[in-house]
Amino acid sequence: MLLLGIDIGTSSIKVSVVDAHTQTCVASARYPEDEENTILSVIPGWAEQSPDMWWEQVKLAIRKLTANDTFDPSDIGAIGIAYQMHGLVVVDKDGNALRNSIIWCDSRAVEIGEAAFEQIGPKHALKHLLNSPGNFTAAKWAWVKANEPELYRKAHQIMLPGDYIALKLTGLATTSISALSEGVFWDFQANCISGDIIRYFGFDEAVFPVIKPLFGEHGTLRTDVASQLGLKPGIPVSYKAGDQPNNALSLNVLEPGEVAATAGTSGVIYAVSDQLAYDPASRVNTFAHVNYTPEERRVGVLLCINGTGILNRWVKDHFGHGIDYKQMNALGKAVSPGSNGLKILPFGNGAERILHNRILGARFIDLDFNAHGRSHVFRASQEGIAYAFRYGLDIIRENGMNPSVIRAGQANLFLSELFTEMFVDITGVPVELYENDGSVGAALGAGIGSGIFSTPQEAFSQLKTLKTVEPQASTPYEELYQEWKELLDGQLANELKSNEKTN
Repeated sequence: MLLLGIDIGTSSIKVSVVDAHTQTCVASARYPEDEENTILSVIPGWAEQSPDMWWEQVKLAIRKLTANDTFDPSDIGAIGIAYQMHGLVVVDKDGNALRNSIIWCDSRAVEIGEAAFEQIGPKHALKHLLNSPGNFTAAKWAWVKANEPELYRKAHQIMLPGDYIALKLTGLATTSISALSEGVFWDFQANCISGDIIRYFGFDEAVFPVIKPLFGEHGTLRTDVASQLGLKPGIPVSYKAGDQPNNALSLNVLEPGEVAATAGTSGVIYAVSDQLAYDPASRVNTFAHVNYTPEERRVGVLLCINGTGILNRWVKDHFGHGIDYKQMNALGKAVSPGSNGLKILPFGNGAERILHNRILGARFIDLDFNAHGRSHVFRASQEGIAYAFRYGLDIIRENGMNPSVIRAGQANLFLSELFTEMFVDITGVPVELYENDGSVGAALGAGIGSGIFSTPQEAFSQLKTLKTVEPQASTPYEELYQEWKELLDGQLANELKSNEKTN
């Protein structure tokens, strides 16, 4: 039995075929291969991508995959989907997207979400939603209602990016408790779609797709689509999850106290709890995990930093001409910790939740034209990202979770030995690295949802640690981090004073 996994990333689409028996990847394909998808930002703070671009790229990637003669496509028995979280997709009655998706790092709805938080009541909202509506999907849909009323009236359903791809594959629109919670539509106390959100924003509950178990059938592959993709019709889509819950699943992070991390376009630490925990300031956010049920509550406490891999890519694009990431990391490693005084705040990709949904922007601080070259920029950018992780991890610790180890896939920034060592030394937490991939995790999730595996633990029974990176006994990073944090606090205070004067 083979399983197909689809990962709808911000930068690209990746698909993989996995052998269910060995739990190993048979073949993978990515689209685009040699570049990254753009984020449309016609106004600063806005971030959009086309759902139809995702769908075309999914088809191109799968066709590339099925043209591979290392496996028989007719052996594929289930499909799983992972996707970038929180994006709003609006469709008409025929399932056509009515506008670009307002994606996860879009900041236009922050004020709408914060006003809802105050009007619903912070204590009530946190108890029932576990989050402020912030700039999550509910607030984005409210922005559309207020600013695009004609489109709002045409809308038949709203959904997340993975729901849209499943709709295109099967013709069926579905959602799950986990998906509704990541949009801040789910009431954890009442175990239903939030009446508070519906009433406050004046939404019609009919726009939500039918709720299905996350592990379970979300439709079957249409005959016409199957012929386009080189697959057999009728294959069930048996798993859909946001990229961070899916990454945690891929690392077998399912039980209270277990923690996963990623460092792709954004950076995430994701800690599982059996308590309906929330941060009073909503700087970290809590969503239903893949194995959440009202009877056995498993939630993921998610720290997100928008500006991680996207900063590293920006630095490479502008300072790394003629070299690859491996060479860039080597140049950065040749510089001593602290980057000779250069400090970078990596917050240039929209409103940062850990900064109370403020748009600070990235900052280069103490840049000296005579003392600093591109090697210092390479190191300082990765140091700044690792410091931001530490800043967020301390918020998680404030909320009663103290990870003793963090699991991560050896991918994206964790491919950099330099970054991985910095991350471990700055946070003080060992990292276990695994051969991990979102599309492979989605494929194995499909195996769980279709009953090929009886439990998630069985699906990942072959997962093996590649290596463990331990913190060094003595480094200068604690002092360097405190200097960086003092600068960040100063920048935030100055911005607050400036806003007060303006208002």
